[in-house]
Amino acid sequence: MDGVGIIGAIVIGILAGWIAEKVMRRNHGILTNLIVGVVGSFLGAFIANMLNLNFGGWIGTLLVATAGAILLLFLLGLFTGRRRAVR
Repeated sequence: MDGVGIIGAIVIGILAGWIAEKVMRRNHGILTNLIVGVVGSFLGAFIANMLNLNFGGWIGTLLVATAGAILLLFLLGLFTGRRRAVR
């Protein structure tokens, strides 16, 4: 989360966690959304850097953080046995 500042990182983390929560059909609180979003942003940034992808600005940071948060919730679901039913 380069260049967004601490308040921007918190806002992006909450938004990314909330979007990931809705995509993965989970029900968390705002603090969990923040944690998932911030950890997901590090995961997403790590993967984007490994693939030489550059996403700049607030929107790019939100997209990378959301993708990382979704991946994080998916991986946590594998370990906790919390999977969505496939229809």
